[in-house]
Amino acid sequence: MEIPHELVVGLLGANDVNLRTLESQLPADVHVRGNRISLTGPSADVAASERVIAELVVLVRSGTPLTPDLVREAMTILSDTSTTDSPAQVLSLDIIARRGKAIRPKTLNQKRYVDAIDANTIVFGLGPAGTGKTYLAMAKAVQALQRKEVSRIILTRPAVEAGERLGFLPGSLSEKIDPYLRPLYDALHDMMDPEAIPKLMEAGVIEVAPLAYMRGRTLNDAFIILDEAQNTTGEQMKMFLTRLGFGAKMVVTGDITQVDLPGGARSGLRIATSILEGIDDIHFAELTSADVVRHRLVADIVDAYGRAEENDGLAGNRAQRRAHGAQAGRRR
Repeated sequence: MEIPHELVVGLLGANDVNLRTLESQLPADVHVRGNRISLTGPSADVAASERVIAELVVLVRSGTPLTPDLVREAMTILSDTSTTDSPAQVLSLDIIARRGKAIRPKTLNQKRYVDAIDANTIVFGLGPAGTGKTYLAMAKAVQALQRKEVSRIILTRPAVEAGERLGFLPGSLSEKIDPYLRPLYDALHDMMDPEAIPKLMEAGVIEVAPLAYMRGRTLNDAFIILDEAQNTTGEQMKMFLTRLGFGAKMVVTGDITQVDLPGGARSGLRIATSILEGIDDIHFAELTSADVVRHRLVADIVDAYGRAEENDGLAGNRAQRRAHGAQAGRRR
């Protein structure tokens, strides 16, 4: 294969970091000389490898910075028979751009999540930490505001931890709650000019508030995001969802494996997934450890904890069965 000279560096990466990923991941042997790439091996392996490289060239030509993670994700997309989307369609979809940095989906599931937000009024983004649930929802909210599709953005979280420790924190109620909303502020600063954010908040165009502040309101013409929704109770979730007004869109994000509710209370997010499934215009998007876009170790950590929790659950079930058996024996 001959690669255009101006695309070679973008394809191979700095210090050939992308080339090394291709050499380790492609089924065919890869040899590079100048702008020529040779593939050797069985014909099926060569054809599959050629397709991967051709798609990566399209990505580089579109201006998408190629990384080893994107190389791996492109191969995953090409091997997924459930989609007709090409890697270029998935990985070069810009949501918003600021100072030359574009925010875009980095996995196929993230692309499906973003598409679902476009197509539905209420979307639940479910998945572990680092999968981009909140970040992509925030980007879509900013995009909707910039396009004048909504007149305001409302960002909210349940302040579960604050409720447990407010008495130990200094300052006013607002200052005590603020740390629990900080991740939402951080995402906003990535997507908008920092100097514009206070003005927009003062004008009510952007509101960041604890979930309790949503009670009794009707939210029209707004893009509303509920983050950390696993820490809502069933009553809180119902309260939030029924705030939906005309011209509004809601995104609810959370990880049902990370519930911090006191006393073993059942998560409102888990309840909602069982009650609302199948209702038209409500979509449940699921992301997994394969969609983690933080350090690669985060995905391994998520998987390791998942296995441990599953094993603990099995052990707990076995212990429960033994206890029931012992009780039955005593009754007999």
